[in-house]
Amino acid sequence: MSAKKTALTVLSAALPALLVPALLASPAYAAPSPPADGKGQPPKAPAPPASMSTVGGTALGQPGTQVNPLPGAPALPANLTGRSWIVADAETGEVLAAHNAHWRLPPASTMKMLFADTVLPSLPKGQVHKVTEQELSGVGSGSSLVGIKEDTEYSVHDLWLGVFLRSGNDAVHVLSAMNGGFEKTVNDMQSHAEELQALDTHVVSPDGYDAPGQVSSAYDLTLIARSGLQKQDFREYCGTASAKFPGRQETGKPRETFEIQNTNRLMTGAGGIAPYKGIAGVKNGNTTMAGSTFTGAAQRGDKKLLVTVMNPGTGGANSVYEETADLLDWGFSAAGKVKPVGELVPPKSADTSSHGSPAQSHENNPSASGDGSGGGVGTALGVAGGVLAVVAGGAYAVNRRWPRGRGRRARGRA
Repeated sequence: MSAKKTALTVLSAALPALLVPALLASPAYAAPSPPADGKGQPPKAPAPPASMSTVGGTALGQPGTQVNPLPGAPALPANLTGRSWIVADAETGEVLAAHNAHWRLPPASTMKMLFADTVLPSLPKGQVHKVTEQELSGVGSGSSLVGIKEDTEYSVHDLWLGVFLRSGNDAVHVLSAMNGGFEKTVNDMQSHAEELQALDTHVVSPDGYDAPGQVSSAYDLTLIARSGLQKQDFREYCGTASAKFPGRQETGKPRETFEIQNTNRLMTGAGGIAPYKGIAGVKNGNTTMAGSTFTGAAQRGDKKLLVTVMNPGTGGANSVYEETADLLDWGFSAAGKVKPVGELVPPKSADTSSHGSPAQSHENNPSASGDGSGGGVGTALGVAGGVLAVVAGGAYAVNRRWPRGRGRRARGRA
């Protein structure tokens, strides 16, 4: 098993600069930005759809910011530029505030959360696999890589560290092959997304590489992260700051290793971002079509929050982390001072009797599935108490008592 460093580390190389997104043309997705009009006027940002999914509550299907402050509630952070974002209580599932929560946008490598939540339970972490040339042949040009070599053996544990820490598309392709192949993995992920009621999500590539039609939403990514964090191995991998990764393998010599560091800047403090106290994962992403995306989980006292931010419009590579940190700060301050605008729904196979009618297929625009009250969530996804363990430098490691479902287990690999 690869050694895991829990001490705070600093990345030696910054993430690529935020690229201008060129998004999909379907009315359900974000439209591509038009060119300048020839008179030096900047292009207009695409507008969210006028009608979106209402899974989790009718307010979440409305464009714009949704928040219901009570007396004494703090104001939302100023100058938020994310096209879509959400703040939710990780234990109760209550959505404290949201902005275009169901806007279907390219997810970049945050799609790897769904990949892990789907595939991770089926592959024993101690299993060793020898990588073939064919398994690496389909990795997209310009992909983020952990550095896997053909004709070399890696444990499943090593490969998952490559997925979570370095967002390695090469590791995703190898694990997909071990899962039965690329196409099967895409189908498994789509089925699991529908089981979770992450119905804005359409999977084309397991690694989040830009592909026409591949979309998710801030709501769905948060739902997926919440499901993943109920798995011990998922929590371990997404909460690891750095680790040793196997390198060259020469006969008769000890195998070389090299250090890999997490690309989550709120965990490592890379790029001039202060590490966020209480951060526990989960996954960042950046592509041409998606811009920057990030889902983060953090704890303060006995409160655990999930925040997703998709495609901030300004600020470069750090903006998605800065806006996430601002929304986490707001969420911790606003707890108990806002009326929830919706809820994170349970899986289809859980007891949904308190949640209204079940959501429809991802191919349709779902009708209202809740009144936004947040009532009854605890009956579907139970809560286990406990705190996250502090490690050096102010970052936090994930404990093993994140919320666990008390209802019936989801189908397949939930």
